[in-house]
Amino acid sequence: MSLRAVSKPLHVSGVVSRLPCYEYTHGPVIQADGRVRFRLWAPDASGVALEVAGGETIPMCGVGAGMYEVHVDCAPGTKYSFRLDSGLAVPDPASRLQDGDPQDASVVVDVADYAWRNAGWMGRPWSETVLYEVHVGLLGGFRGLQERLPDLADLGVTAIELMPIADFPGARNWGYDGVLPFAPENSYGSPGELKELIDTAHGLGMQVFLDVVYNHFGPEGNFLHTYAAAFFRDDIQTPWGPAIDFRQPQVRAFFAENALYWLREYRFDGLRLDAVHAIESRDWLIEMAAFVRREIAAIMPGRHVHLVVENDDNCASLLQAGFDAQWNDDEHHVLHHMLTGEAQSYYADYADEPASRLARCLAQGFDYQGQPSPFRAGRRRGEPSAGLPPTSFVFFLQNHDQTGNRPWGERLRTLCVHNEDALRAAIALQLLTPQIPLLFMGEEYGALAPFLYFTSFKNEGLVQAIREGRQREHADATHPDGAPLGLPDPNDKKTWDACMALPGLSVERDRAWRTLYGQLLRVRHAFITPYLNGACSLSARVLGPMAVQASWKLNNGAVLSVYCNLSNADIAIEAARLDEIVVFEGPRQCDARNRTLRACSTLATIVPEQP
Repeated sequence: MSLRAVSKPLHVSGVVSRLPCYEYTHGPVIQADGRVRFRLWAPDASGVALEVAGGETIPMCGVGAGMYEVHVDCAPGTKYSFRLDSGLAVPDPASRLQDGDPQDASVVVDVADYAWRNAGWMGRPWSETVLYEVHVGLLGGFRGLQERLPDLADLGVTAIELMPIADFPGARNWGYDGVLPFAPENSYGSPGELKELIDTAHGLGMQVFLDVVYNHFGPEGNFLHTYAAAFFRDDIQTPWGPAIDFRQPQVRAFFAENALYWLREYRFDGLRLDAVHAIESRDWLIEMAAFVRREIAAIMPGRHVHLVVENDDNCASLLQAGFDAQWNDDEHHVLHHMLTGEAQSYYADYADEPASRLARCLAQGFDYQGQPSPFRAGRRRGEPSAGLPPTSFVFFLQNHDQTGNRPWGERLRTLCVHNEDALRAAIALQLLTPQIPLLFMGEEYGALAPFLYFTSFKNEGLVQAIREGRQREHADATHPDGAPLGLPDPNDKKTWDACMALPGLSVERDRAWRTLYGQLLRVRHAFITPYLNGACSLSARVLGPMAVQASWKLNNGAVLSVYCNLSNADIAIEAARLDEIVVFEGPRQCDARNRTLRACSTLATIVPEQP
């Protein structure tokens, strides 16, 4: 069987570092004459003025449809805010940077003022992606994360995914409470430092993805309701407040151009759209995907851009309408149940015949493809997904949600402390299937530090409401140690500090975990990744109550088969073919020729295409 390396990331010489200015609908834009155009959509205000720090207050002109505009001579770094006719001063909702928290002054930024060293970077095909999700603040901000990139590249990670960085109140937050979607959180570093992080990643052959939130604004520091109530719907509520009204042209442009902004000005390689099931206007999602792809192709033909969704509704059709993939909660949930035995909450939907459900996920992507969900009171969930390529699904064992939404933020290694071999077998299954794998920061070292829900809100009423909400949500939770401990307080800095204890290669056990991940990713990049475009599922079947086997045909004609046994008993499997190549077996050595799949082990084989 011939091997070839993963394709070398494409760089194009002669690409200019500075792109021509884009005339965004919202936010400050530096014009060709050097002046700055300021705009604010304030349909509920009868007048708006621009206040420049240390300067004059300049009335803005109404230009129709509730939009106010003014052109001013000012330099990058100028601080400003908008003064409404009510007397309230508000930040720019499309601010490119804040001078402090969201309620403080906005700052003019020349978004093109960065000399890209890797201006010719064209990205990587989606099939080559191995995602690594990170919380930027916990890793020391943009510069701290930048220092870790060489180690991650050496491990075999090909893409970093940043949890949301839109400006939020305080300095501690997951990012999903952001209120200024165009402004990178200043406690993480400057816009230039963010670009330096992305530029460095590109130089290492790594993509950078950004998690963006278009379904709600955070509960503190958002002033839109005071002057643009039409930004929100009064007939639909999300779990986080009134739904955003994508029927409004100005709202559609605000978020579509936000997606373009991160891809164009900061040169992110892709976006992960949070909870799109909470966005009522599916047509906007499709329109936005087409828009950003068209705009990026116009300035850099051939540039790879990837769009991924989180969607509790399992809308397979959306993955044929401009989106590359979806986070596959079904696959996570069934494996989590198999590894831990947990069957509470949404895990109840996966407690019956879990091996059959896992086989369905491996072969077809989603488990729920239209059948009733008991957890959702019998509501039908999902669409048929069998026709989609395996790369349409992001496969994870841990992520920020599934770890941090637990009462005590336990990682899988903590939950599987009495059967770590089963966890290792599940990791091998994850990394050796054609689906796109995602790792959560620290798991490659077997991190034991929790990942907890944390905030740094200043409104004491909001802080107390969050505490009480967490207590209600987890009223029946039992601490894994059986100790009568209360839930961590999200707003207490000690909760944040508890998440900071990520390991390095400090102990032998940490090294063993990293060695496992490195070995598996080397196998993936050598035998699987180069042949994923056009790969398809052949079959998947149950080998036992806790064991499955799945096969895929790769685009070189070879057949990849993965056998995974999460039980504590050995299982007999069919006889080996003479031309079969074993590419991985472990953590327990399988008797591949006598076809015994050891307890808590995974076996991966390749049968080359017949001449």
